[in-house]
Amino acid sequence: MLRQWCGRLTGALVFCFAVNAAAQTPSEAQRAQAREIYERVVALDTSTGAQNVLMANELAARFRAGGFAADDVHVLRVGETAGLLVRYRGDGSGGRPILLLAHMDVVPALRTDWERDPFTMVEENGFFFGRGTLDNKAGVVQLTSTFLTLRAEGFRPTRDLMLWFSGDEETTGATTQALLTTHRALIAEAEFALNSDAGGGQTGADGRGVGYGLQTAEKTYASFTFTARNPGGHSSAPAPDNAIYHLADALSRLRVFQFPVMWNDTTIESFRNEIGTTSGERANALRRFVERPGDRVAARILLRDPYTAPQLRTTCVATMLSGGHAENALPQTAVATVNCRIFPGVSVESVMAELRAIAGAHVDVAQLGPSSATDASPLRPDLVQAVTRAVHAQHPRTVISPYMSSGATDGLYFRAAGIPTYGVGGVFMNEHDYAAHGLNERIPVDGFYNGLAHWRVLLTELAGPQ
Repeated sequence: MLRQWCGRLTGALVFCFAVNAAAQTPSEAQRAQAREIYERVVALDTSTGAQNVLMANELAARFRAGGFAADDVHVLRVGETAGLLVRYRGDGSGGRPILLLAHMDVVPALRTDWERDPFTMVEENGFFFGRGTLDNKAGVVQLTSTFLTLRAEGFRPTRDLMLWFSGDEETTGATTQALLTTHRALIAEAEFALNSDAGGGQTGADGRGVGYGLQTAEKTYASFTFTARNPGGHSSAPAPDNAIYHLADALSRLRVFQFPVMWNDTTIESFRNEIGTTSGERANALRRFVERPGDRVAARILLRDPYTAPQLRTTCVATMLSGGHAENALPQTAVATVNCRIFPGVSVESVMAELRAIAGAHVDVAQLGPSSATDASPLRPDLVQAVTRAVHAQHPRTVISPYMSSGATDGLYFRAAGIPTYGVGGVFMNEHDYAAHGLNERIPVDGFYNGLAHWRVLLTELAGPQ
């Protein structure tokens, strides 16, 4: 059955097209293949570099066995870890290549804290449990299985498709940065990227889709040190010039400081789509802010919500603290780490200048490591159409809304390098079951398998015969 769907893009462009209401259900063979790969990669504790290298090599062997030329499968070593790049060659008639992103590494998991072994995938009560089942080995496996299945079926895309599985997204991002610098020639012609580690759908209590987020922007991740120094002395002779007190005063000023309210096309469209899903004071505030971006009355109401507030401004918060060297000595040094999530379009330098003003004369502010400032990716009508088809194939009439992430993924590096990037993950789940980075991480079994259909529709829409 075909369903006609019409939508508005950033308040201006209107598009209509037929949507296939029946999902392209993965075959039993693909389901079995995907589960076998899933169980294997979850069993690898890829919070360590050595296991990431093993995972990259094992997946590379699968791609070569699946018919991909050796010259199109690259395991790129960076230090103790590695990334994997695979090119699915097309005929070139559909345009420049598309990059597809996922990451192989996971955050650590302590067996003593979990109800089950975090590195043994367990199916129980309608969920797959295990570290990385959601973040982001589901994306790795869904993309791997989709590539292998399409290749086995003889599908030839109209444009090259390139998989990039990074090995350290949860830590340094060095593998992705190396891809974009040392190995840039391998992906030089990429037009845009689709990220499995962002975006996705939310289901209600009945399991039906109630909304899908299309990530088009991420806040810039940057950390800074606040350092107070002093000659110190004996604790029996306290002095008002105390490094810990100077640092505490600076952090107290940071605590109450608020960066200015900001907005962009992504956040305005996201707020607009939310109006119909809420009511009362919040709905009125959203409507008022959409109609008059920056409205102070509306902003005050929306800033009360800890989940909405980061969508409205740059945020900086103290996350780590150390100071002093002996209990009977005045402190010579006190240091705090301040982590900022910077609104797209705002420079890291301008935020550091603001932090220095907040810190005052007795505290030095320095950036802690490099960061990649990024702007929001423009909404593409062809991408919105393809995502809508993929989502509505399984969850008809689900509202699709662009959004800006307060967190960070590998996508920020690609945007910073001039490659527009979109979070279009294929998993739908209830927000109460979300446990990425936490205990008993899990994913709905149906959500995992439905993700195979999601990626198949998405890729054949963007790179298949029209």
